Amino acid sequence: MRTLISTAFISLDGVVDSPGGEPGYRNSGWTFKDIEFVPEAFEIKGREQEEAAAMMMGRTSYEAFREVWPGMEEFARYKTLPKYVVSTTLTEDDLVDDWGDTTILRSVDEVAELKRGEGGPIIVHGSASLNHSLSDAGLIDRYHLLVFPVLLGAGKRLFSTTDKDAQRLRLVEHEAYSNGLQKNVFDVVR
Repeated sequence: MRTLISTAFISLDGVVDSPGGEPGYRNSGWTFKDIEFVPEAFEIKGREQEEAAAMMMGRTSYEAFREVWPGMEEFARYKTLPKYVVSTTLTEDDLVDDWGDTTILRSVDEVAELKRGEGGPIIVHGSASLNHSLSDAGLIDRYHLLVFPVLLGAGKRLFSTTDKDAQRLRLVEHEAYSNGLQKNVFDVVR
């Protein structure tokens, strides 16, 4: 069975909305505001590219990333990975052809089927709504979180608010950096 890893830039109060400057959110670009760049804090992002065997995202994140990531040298490895977009509305015509193989999955059941197959880790970028669905279905195995020392209040949150049994996590890696960022890697306890 493949490992499904959710990776996110997240505020201390759980918001993941528009960290890179995507339009439509009042605090858009919050990861760049008043935060000193400390390269070692982002080491996990390079490691994710090397360890991932595939990428997954929801429609909204795909539409944001497809405009930027295919041409970015620092994300060149992602161009070679198979990509899966979970969406009920995206069509083949919406896919860009300069970002490698991309498959549209129509349901969480299709994600579960993919996860049961052979292959290495699948990394889920952004995609708040997709993360909610995957978490509620018990499909996420690990979280890679870069926690930013900011409270944003409103905005899309990483974690589902569905009323369900407690889900335990085990901290397997952590570090704090001079700029206030924290890396927290959690395995989901089954």
